Amino acid sequence: MPPVSLFGPLDAVLGDSIEYVLLVLVLVNLLTRVLAHRQHLKAAEKGGAEAMSRFLPHAASNVLLVLAAFYYLTLHHHAGIVTSVLVLGLFITDFFEFEARKVEARRDVPIDRPKGAIAASLLTLTYVAYQSLFFLIAPLWGAVV
Repeated sequence: MPPVSLFGPLDAVLGDSIEYVLLVLVLVNLLTRVLAHRQHLKAAEKGGAEAMSRFLPHAASNVLLVLAAFYYLTLHHHAGIVTSVLVLGLFITDFFEFEARKVEARRDVPIDRPKGAIAASLLTLTYVAYQSLFFLIAPLWGAVV
């Protein structure tokens, strides 16, 4: 029986390389997080909490990452569920980290790094890198297992 294709042409284009797309999106998300933090620091210096706003490229990378994780869920159920949970955790953490930075700006305390979002990103990166780059460790893994 041929495999069921839920998204047709999209499965034909992205189906075999979705792990690499996820890896690139997680890395882009890390980069945009750094840029967003720099923007938040500058905005807090200039105008306080009212001047701070969400960094559009970072918000877009979050949305793309969530959509890609949900798409991955349709292709590989087990790995997709784990990836989707990690990405949703990252998305929620990002939301609350931004609000925490605004509170710090209102209270006139030094703006801290988004430590929770960084930890969630690194955990997500670790799992997605394991899924996408497993071929690099497969010979060693096969020798052990």
